[in-house]
Amino acid sequence: MIRKSNEKETVRKPAPFQGKGDITVRSLLNGPEEMSQKGRVFGHTTVYPGSEIGYHVHNGDSETYYILSGTGLYNDNGITSTVSAGDVTYCAPGEGHGLSCIGDEPVEMIALILYE
Repeated sequence: MIRKSNEKETVRKPAPFQGKGDITVRSLLNGPEEMSQKGRVFGHTTVYPGSEIGYHVHNGDSETYYILSGTGLYNDNGITSTVSAGDVTYCAPGEGHGLSCIGDEPVEMIALILYE
């Protein structure tokens, strides 16, 4: 399979988990059927300046962010750290996380959610 850039499902929506502002999600793979039933999200996400994905806990799955560009403040179970291009974050099952864009440019990242 090849999915061309213009064929990806792209959705701009309010930031999830009681976050602030908007995010855009581009689905790189479309759901569990394209992920061999091992996960549910493989996407390119944009978090705009002043926006944030609210803190949330993962139950039954994990989530990894690979930061492509921008500067964010990552909440890792209540401990916050700055993240930028090249950084990888991991939220294990039963743990929580959130991310806010703190710079003047959006945070661009790849998000991967895999089932436990």
